[in-house]
Amino acid sequence: MKYLFLEYPKCSTCQKAKKWLEENGISYDDRHIVEQNPTVQELKEWAAKSGQPLRKFFNTSGMLYRSMELKDKLPSMSEEEQFALLATNGMLVKRPLLIGEDAVLIGFRPQQWEALKN
Repeated sequence: MKYLFLEYPKCSTCQKAKKWLEENGISYDDRHIVEQNPTVQELKEWAAKSGQPLRKFFNTSGMLYRSMELKDKLPSMSEEEQFALLATNGMLVKRPLLIGEDAVLIGFRPQQWEALKN
């Protein structure tokens, strides 16, 4: 199976994840999360497939998230508004994202990614 790997190349966590994929022989298509930020439709599909709450898709440690004071604003936003906001700028999206036919992995946690080797 081939995965879609969304990354920000300057991100050290993304670099570690990419190295892990290559070392484990997992094939993927690479996509720059800022140059080709996810669309609302993609985000909706991935959120549903992941089974995770939408807030997990936000890069809460990012400078843009903090400068926009989203910690205080998100609770009062509708889900539609949150999806629309995420689709405006890839820097708001938690990375890396690894998208497969039946899985969406948010962030890089090697123990979670181990299941991909089966």
